[in-house]
Amino acid sequence: RWVLSLECKGSRNVMSALRRAVEVDFKDKDKHKSQGLYLLTTGIPDQEIHTISAYVAEACRGLDLQLHVCLFSIMEGTDSSGIIPARYANPRETANAFKEIVQGAKGRFHWFGEAGIFESDDITSIISEMEKAKNYSQKCAFLVESLKQRS
Repeated sequence: RWVLSLECKGSRNVMSALRRAVEVDFKDKDKHKSQGLYLLTTGIPDQEIHTISAYVAEACRGLDLQLHVCLFSIMEGTDSSGIIPARYANPRETANAFKEIVQGAKGRFHWFGEAGIFESDDITSIISEMEKAKNYSQKCAFLVESLKQRS
């Protein structure tokens, strides 16, 4: 319920947000078995990606803590007010940057927009499982058919 009362605001200072989440808000992180952090964003961070990746990898080391990123693409090159941000990257560069950050945090990456889902680790995983099931089913059908022909 508390999510419904939240207002959309913030900046592209991802390092500041992650530090606050990990170092302040997760004070009792040792008491929990597993925790996930979700970063909801519309654009590239103000900081260098390798700096964020290194911090996230270090923060998650030794803990069952994952950083998941949900990237929402509104319009290419602008924020909702139509202003180009101080640090610009096209949607593909932005997606690649967040995918790199997520890898160090054992998390998942999801990229969507008004047109639908562009990329999602969860959907990719589901499709992979469905392909495996289909291949297994085909092998089983072939085996059954082979046994029928021998009889």
